[in-house]
Amino acid sequence: MPNPKRKHSKSRRDKRRTHYKASSMQTAVCPQCAAVKLSHAACPECGYYNGRKALASL
Repeated sequence: MPNPKRKHSKSRRDKRRTHYKASSMQTAVCPQCAAVKLSHAACPECGYYNGRKALASL
């Protein structure tokens, strides 16, 4: 298996890693109660998802 002859610098390593960054969570507005919620998830305020009651405990 080939190995590098010389050690790669930290800047060279970091340049390669510039594209690996954390993305923010996607949020949406609930059509029932207008609260901010995660998209593709039930609303934590009213419990609705896709026009139907998804969480019965609320």
